[in-house]
Amino acid sequence: MSDDVPLNLVDYLDMLEQPPAPAPVSLWPQTGGWIWLGLALLALVAWGVLRWRRRRRQSLYRRQALREVAAAPDDAAAIATILRRTALAAFPRHDIAGLQGDAWLAFLDASYPGSGFCDGPGAVIARAPYAPTADAPGLAALATDWIRRHRPPAEQASP
Repeated sequence: MSDDVPLNLVDYLDMLEQPPAPAPVSLWPQTGGWIWLGLALLALVAWGVLRWRRRRRQSLYRRQALREVAAAPDDAAAIATILRRTALAAFPRHDIAGLQGDAWLAFLDASYPGSGFCDGPGAVIARAPYAPTADAPGLAALATDWIRRHRPPAEQASP
């Protein structure tokens, strides 16, 4: 540009120097308290996931037994076998393996907050392996309830 031509506003703006770019804003917390809080939350989440996985693994036998009862709702002999296998998975073997007849039914009634094995539709499972054609209305529902609600010794001690 020559000196005799007056400058307009756009020419003056072009002559301005660009200001320096500001330093980038850090996303890192500025105080140590936030770091400790984040670590504590991370530890809490990890503890929760581990606890959930442990409980899920411990209740695998229940889910399998419920599937088997659903597959054999009218077969008293199959339900008797499923209940025995479920009890052996949840309780000490030496407490369960020798039970039979009325003692087995009493154990089933005592191990969950209900009844129905000694006096109800569950009485048929004591003789089901020997009389496979036994008709037992309500047995599948009772077995399902027992599988869901029984409490092994380790669970009875904790709240």
